[in-house]
Amino acid sequence: MEGKPITTLYAQPYDISAVGFYFDDADSYIRQSQALRNDYGQPVEEFEIQFIDGESIDAALADAWRLNQANLARFFEIVDDWSDDQKQRFIVAVGECGYSFDPATVDPDDFDVDLYETESLRDLAEQFVDEGLFGDIPKHLAPYIDYEAIARDLAVDYSQTEIAGQRLIYACR
Repeated sequence: MEGKPITTLYAQPYDISAVGFYFDDADSYIRQSQALRNDYGQPVEEFEIQFIDGESIDAALADAWRLNQANLARFFEIVDDWSDDQKQRFIVAVGECGYSFDPATVDPDDFDVDLYETESLRDLAEQFVDEGLFGDIPKHLAPYIDYEAIARDLAVDYSQTEIAGQRLIYACR
């Protein structure tokens, strides 16, 4: 069985006389950042953190997380600890809905976001009808349901996005 790809980040110094480094965990970042010196022998203290390699969903997570020096240790923790569903919820809540978060205490299940893994609002309309959200519909009337009209109505509250190649329909609450 093949394991999960390693998440690789790059620390790009703001000091133009220093060369950055790659790392794949917080300890490696700390060790290399403390040892780094610029061309004049001075320590380098500020870095832009860039996502280089890993799963597509983790790249989207890094973007929504607003990855930086102060929160990268926690980022590495959540990459391993959160499920893809939790990552999607966080990405939508923060990146699309504009929720704020505290990296130290964030729990994606606390965000009030409705998520549906479906291709279109029409598909969501069909799903809602099948689940009975519009009540019991007699079989002889089912062929007359206008799913396009329901989809247009859903568009008032629901939006679409794509995360790591997966289309999602969501509503911010």
